[in-house]
Amino acid sequence: MSDRDARLDDLLPAVHRALFIGGAWREADDGARFDVLDPADGSVLTTVPDAGAGEAVEALDAAVAAQASWAATPPRERSDILRRAFDLLTARTDDVALLMSLEMGKPVAEAKGEVAYGADFLRWFSEEAVRIHGTWMSAPNGASRLLTMRKSVGPCLFVTPWNFPLAMGTRKIAPAIAAGCTMVVKPAAQTPLTMLYLAALLAEAGLPDGVLNIVTGLDAGAISAALQGDDRLRKISFTGSTGVGKVLVRQSADQLQRVSMELGGNAPFVVFEDADLDVAVEAAMVAKMRNMGEACTAANRFLVHESVAGAFAERLAARMGALVVGRGQDDGVQVGPLIDEKARESVAELVTDAVHDGARVVVGGEPLPGPGYFYPPTVLVDVPADSAITREEIFGPVAPITTFTTEDEAISRANDTEYGLASYVFTRDLARTIRVAERLEFGMVGVNTGLVSNAAAPFGGMKASGFGREGGFEGIEEYLETTYVALPV
Repeated sequence: MSDRDARLDDLLPAVHRALFIGGAWREADDGARFDVLDPADGSVLTTVPDAGAGEAVEALDAAVAAQASWAATPPRERSDILRRAFDLLTARTDDVALLMSLEMGKPVAEAKGEVAYGADFLRWFSEEAVRIHGTWMSAPNGASRLLTMRKSVGPCLFVTPWNFPLAMGTRKIAPAIAAGCTMVVKPAAQTPLTMLYLAALLAEAGLPDGVLNIVTGLDAGAISAALQGDDRLRKISFTGSTGVGKVLVRQSADQLQRVSMELGGNAPFVVFEDADLDVAVEAAMVAKMRNMGEACTAANRFLVHESVAGAFAERLAARMGALVVGRGQDDGVQVGPLIDEKARESVAELVTDAVHDGARVVVGGEPLPGPGYFYPPTVLVDVPADSAITREEIFGPVAPITTFTTEDEAISRANDTEYGLASYVFTRDLARTIRVAERLEFGMVGVNTGLVSNAAAPFGGMKASGFGREGGFEGIEEYLETTYVALPV
């Protein structure tokens, strides 16, 4: 037995590999199951139920049945459940990180960072649950009083991605719990185990039956269509590709469901001539290599002033070339596999096309031999501004560097994308920082940092990167309705 198999055998008994509906663990109606693979070698880790539209509607039935009583639950009780869940998740960091690494590929050390980040949403919204408030005022003519009260939106559908299987769940689930909403969660087929573990943990923390329901399945389209066609569903929150997001938004129209969309990105990483290059390179390692580059916030285009481009590229290539690639559970590994063969082929094709367009490979540039879906950290220079790699989301460990001359040029090129999620700016000039941040068409701007994600901050984008915000004071607003009451006096 391999070391991986031994660790998996120790861990899997604690993981329910079943649907979670109305507080019960159960199989799909027809007993169908599908494989969960290890991206480090393509082997089967385990199987989970392959549910469809029927089971999804049953999950919504459970959410609807629990909605009224859950919305009426005192805010302090909802807060306490979230806080207990935070404590449980933090205490089990090692198990959750290992599970995530096995099904998704990221190094265990990085997975532990995601556990901390994901747990922070449970803690943050445990504090926000008791801060929901309305208003009371006199009408301008003094003839009445105007009262507003906040109410839960109602049953929600959450569709979560594979790249951050814990944090993208807690970022939606925690504010919904805090606001008094019930929910059905459809996790990505590649990474269902982490979400199933989280569901069991929340139940252990005291979450009532039916508040959270988990439906695993390969046909995400059938599941979402069945639920969005039901007038009992009142909100959908999706994290994933812009193409799928557009489909879900269209489907929401018939029932006028509230929608939050966190979609694709094409983040510019702008390095001005006065930047501290040590800071910029260190931040680039975070913004580019977090999650092997498989992040919607990942630096996708490096726009570097022509006077420092050579030095920046040299330092970045040295750092990226020194990273250790391998199975995420092995000691010392810093870069794990990409999620599947399709992902690796997509990255390789973008690099090949860029080189064909005139780019030069400084380090990396070729897929690593199998088994597993590995691609080495790669730096490209002399990348043409119109190359596909600067216009499409790479979702891999590749840093394409182009140069600019003026501030106006840098801003214009940074904004020259349909996306508007994250952006990064490096300069020591405070006035420039303000000018650039005001002109960038992105929902988030990191200044002299490669990490913008924080549970206490509003996460989200504009343009084709979607709408709505997760986290921060704004996050709970996505799950609340406002009722106005007129009171004559």
